[in-house]
Amino acid sequence: MPGIVLHEPEIPANTGNIGRTCAATGASLHLIEPLGFQLTERNLKRAGMDYWKRLDVTRYMNYREFMDRHKDATVWYATTKARHVYTEVKFGMDDLVMFGAESCGIPEEILKENEAHCIRIPMLAGERSLNLSNSVAVILYEMLRQNGFKGLLEYGELHRLHW
Repeated sequence: MPGIVLHEPEIPANTGNIGRTCAATGASLHLIEPLGFQLTERNLKRAGMDYWKRLDVTRYMNYREFMDRHKDATVWYATTKARHVYTEVKFGMDDLVMFGAESCGIPEEILKENEAHCIRIPMLAGERSLNLSNSVAVILYEMLRQNGFKGLLEYGELHRLHW
């Protein structure tokens, strides 16, 4: 399954929402420290609700540790500075997508080293960025769509009535 990587996230509610999206899709969540909050923070738990306990989450002390542990992985880097739109690439089912801190994004040194794997979500000129949890959802669901929503329930049931 795909994985979402948050490089030094700062806002607990965003990370909680992202964790909930990952849990609902089977995606793993990778957190690169330092974090701008404690994983026990109430805002994080409220956003993640009861989904957090079902989440496959891994923490890393820094970017180098993350890369050392994922040497053979395909990592995509989501940034407003990329030349390629996220719909122009072919995602593998085990690919990872990294997103940067809310205030500053992924460090430019990392982007420069990985230019061919930098992707963006189109926006109007002059707009700074989308909300982090919205950006994760947009790209994660494109990854899943490209891979036929493998392993995901494609329809649901009504609460009181039946289809």
